[in-house]
Amino acid sequence: MCRNIHTLHNFDPPATSDEVSAAALQYVRKIAGTTKPSKANQDAFDQAVAEIAHSTRHLLDALVTTAPPKNREEEAEKKRARAVASGRYA
Repeated sequence: MCRNIHTLHNFDPPATSDEVSAAALQYVRKIAGTTKPSKANQDAFDQAVAEIAHSTRHLLDALVTTAPPKNREEEAEKKRARAVASGRYA
């Protein structure tokens, strides 16, 4: 589940709200141990996702770096190349 959480800091353009929410959802799924909560737990699950997304946005806005921003396409290509080199993909 958490393999889908990607670095969101120091990209140009910055991480979108959808990317932050998706990362929060993956985190909550991992912690809860489920991808689909029961109806009894849905409200707590949704609230946790919203709170973590909110905290994540604050963190990303507060972080500073002197490194140049990363390019999303270049980083995705590097990831694909690493996957091929490791034999995960042919």
